[in-house]
Amino acid sequence: MNIIRLQSLSEPDVQVYSSLTEAQLRNRLDPDKGIFIAESPKVIKVALQAGYEPISLLCEEKHINGDAKEIIDACPDTPVFTGSREMLAQLTGYTLTRGVLCAMRRKSTADFRDLCRDARRIAVIDGVTDTTNIGAIFRSAAALGIDCVLLTPTSCDPLNRRAVRVSMGTIFLVPWTWIDAPISALKEMGFKTVALALTDKSVSIDDAALAAEPRLALILGTEGDGLALNVIENADYTAKIPMAYGVDSLNVAAASAVAFWELRIRNK
Repeated sequence: MNIIRLQSLSEPDVQVYSSLTEAQLRNRLDPDKGIFIAESPKVIKVALQAGYEPISLLCEEKHINGDAKEIIDACPDTPVFTGSREMLAQLTGYTLTRGVLCAMRRKSTADFRDLCRDARRIAVIDGVTDTTNIGAIFRSAAALGIDCVLLTPTSCDPLNRRAVRVSMGTIFLVPWTWIDAPISALKEMGFKTVALALTDKSVSIDDAALAAEPRLALILGTEGDGLALNVIENADYTAKIPMAYGVDSLNVAAASAVAFWELRIRNK
């Protein structure tokens, strides 16, 4: 074990856990040097199994031979910074979940065309900026058989710490990338696009025509403003989830789970 006991909150090697913003961690100018923070032993373990490289760990002393032991043993050469619960809470600004954080190196993202080449059901997240919703959408995508997730540049970073935590690590399981072209470009790859939106032309999510499509891209937008009009107009289908009690819509994360289940490939 490479255990380093912190003597000061200002030590430069732990700035990644305290003073760097999510944007600085992501490093938009040079994504290959980007970092993200994984939180809790379960989530860190999933990330390690998915091939993400650990840079350092931040762990409460009592968890070194407890909840974090398996993680530390799996990363014998990785520095483990430690201190009291109070010191680490002062450093990070919050009490650690299960007492351990891990700074990890980002991977290069794939071209969306490569990711979608053999996919049959994909999700497109368009303009969703709430980190909790992003994490929940990924968790549903993993559980319900979505082949990959694409995000428009106006969407939240999936490797945001809270998004990773809410996803329970499933962000490391579902292939994902940014789509740097109009969503309509998916049609050139043989996908039919379905915008989840309330319009006069929306069909029910259980419409047989949707389920019969061999390749389907489900477009999800923020529950506040919804999808942009041009996205809806350019989609092959517009679909809605039938509601009761006069409810007009669901949170985008809940709606994604319903849509993923209803439009899953049935003969896998």
